[in-house]
Amino acid sequence: MATVYDHRDDPLQIPPAANDGANGYRPSADEPFMNARQLDYFRDKLLTWKDAIHREAAGTLTQLQSDSLREADLTDRASSETDWSIELRTRDRQRKLIAKIDAALRRIEDGEYGYCEVSGEPISLGRLEARPIATMTVEAQERHERNEKVSRDE
Repeated sequence: MATVYDHRDDPLQIPPAANDGANGYRPSADEPFMNARQLDYFRDKLLTWKDAIHREAAGTLTQLQSDSLREADLTDRASSETDWSIELRTRDRQRKLIAKIDAALRRIEDGEYGYCEVSGEPISLGRLEARPIATMTVEAQERHERNEKVSRDE
């Protein structure tokens, strides 16, 4: 049977091990914003997240190659196919997430990480902790989403 997405766990969340910096370090507002230590912290966090996604995808691929839908009962087969469909959709979402992680890693290298792509203001450390691929401040993101909703409603 396939390992499937459990709705209680968000597959796009950062794995718990990636939430702890080396030696318990956590970026603080008391230090210069996006100093070398903070950049290293977020780079490590992003790379750990990306590695976890790759490991999960490899596990899914191995499972997919070793298992086949052998259920004789049509209901059991339909259930298995639904499980695999959900699993593959999850992997597709994670594939898109890897592109966002790679973009965040490029921003670190380019010296643009941690700053809003709209306003140029620093993105809060709390937001980056929760969503290290963030490209906008909370305020800019809310404006963007409101504008997007207005565009869809027209």
